[in-house]
Amino acid sequence: MRFVKMQGAGNDYVYVDCFRQSPPQFPEELARRIADRHFGVGGDGLILIVPSQVADARMRMFNADGSEAEMCGNGVRCVAKYVYDSGICRNNPLRIETGRGVLTLDLLIEHDRVSKVRVDMGEPILGPSEIPTTLGAGLPSVSETPLDVDGETFVVTCVSMGNPHCVIFTQELTDVLVHGRGPKIEHHPAFPRRVNVEFVRLESRREGTARVWERGAGETMACGTGACAIGVAGVLTGRTERQLRIRLPGGVLNVEWSENNHVFLTGPAEEVFRGEWPD
Repeated sequence: MRFVKMQGAGNDYVYVDCFRQSPPQFPEELARRIADRHFGVGGDGLILIVPSQVADARMRMFNADGSEAEMCGNGVRCVAKYVYDSGICRNNPLRIETGRGVLTLDLLIEHDRVSKVRVDMGEPILGPSEIPTTLGAGLPSVSETPLDVDGETFVVTCVSMGNPHCVIFTQELTDVLVHGRGPKIEHHPAFPRRVNVEFVRLESRREGTARVWERGAGETMACGTGACAIGVAGVLTGRTERQLRIRLPGGVLNVEWSENNHVFLTGPAEEVFRGEWPD
């Protein structure tokens, strides 16, 4: 099976072109094996690029633990780069089908190849039952809500970008916080489908630094939907402007929550290497 390793701001996945070869029979198991950083190719998960009946291509995304996720903002940008650069479709903008619907992606082309992508991520989902979370039951959104984690209280704002996020604004971004509290919040009973956790330190109303504990993958170098959730949470809590530059360990992502209620994510998409998986 041929694959391509790609990354967006350090958020790396193994991509399989299912236009030109058959899709894997058991993608959940393949994701666990191929994403292993010691015995596999290594990555935050597996992404299949498959034909779509409603868009230029479809993305199926599997976390490193084999669970299938609805969306990945960094992953969909890399899908767009592969689709364009490999000649599957040369439209600009491209339309990619995902677990949260069809997204439109504007491509920045340099020397006939995609270097950066701006994604219309659609409207954020704020209703507690739709996120889903049991926090804020009966309220229109979950903003600045206390969450008890083993006797420690965090003030959280929850957003779904097609997948659930829990945003925590803090002054420190420590390993104790990210690796100690991240997995406990991911599996907290307040989140019936688990949750991605963003820890954010703001430097100004237009700039911040974040670390993300991703559902099913652990800490990642970047998270596109997480960056979008941070941008929305910043506006909801009155902390930020509607345009926000977010520094993550793997690079910088730019988020805009526009006046039409759509969230736009802009960032790099890069190919790392190609190879063949022995299966």
